[in-house]
Amino acid sequence: MNDSQETNRRWVLLARILRPRGNKGEVVAELLTDFPSRFATLKQIYLRKEDKEPRVAELRHFWVDRNHPGMGVFHFTECSSISDAETLRGFEILLPFEERVALPSGQYFVTDLIGCTVFDLPGKKAKLASPACAMEEAPRVIGTVSDVFFTGESVAGTPILQVETAQGELLIPLAEEICTRIDVVGRRIEVKLPEGLTGVND
Repeated sequence: MNDSQETNRRWVLLARILRPRGNKGEVVAELLTDFPSRFATLKQIYLRKEDKEPRVAELRHFWVDRNHPGMGVFHFTECSSISDAETLRGFEILLPFEERVALPSGQYFVTDLIGCTVFDLPGKKAKLASPACAMEEAPRVIGTVSDVFFTGESVAGTPILQVETAQGELLIPLAEEICTRIDVVGRRIEVKLPEGLTGVND
């Protein structure tokens, strides 16, 4: 891969290193992935600090910190002491975009949803096939997804799309009966909003 290809490469953020752990060079990291078990099978990952180019790091061991939910412990080949581990404080742990896991049907990465344009589909078909009616049947642009909120592992609930509209913020449940079509390649989400969700949230 040449320098130009490396610069244009897309990355997936999986974790963020917080601090050293123990005296053998391990580090504690905040996990930003739903699939932390995959780290146990990886031999190398990428590290990045601020806006610098990611660099390869050989991964010796990884395990989930059972005493601290959402945290993982990484031990890199280059680290054998506390001082070595200290140099990695604040680094991001990445993988190339093309190496991310394949999700089951109906599941999506947050990064795929953010930036999608949301369209409101007409609820009823017009009785007259006139040009004016055809315009009424066309999907209406609501806005753009700016964030996705989750209820948390211990709380049952539907994720929520935060959509920025011309009138303000609109929160839309990421439910099949509402979000009827999600096209992450085309950056498009089609929704059928129930009564009560047709306006901007208070």
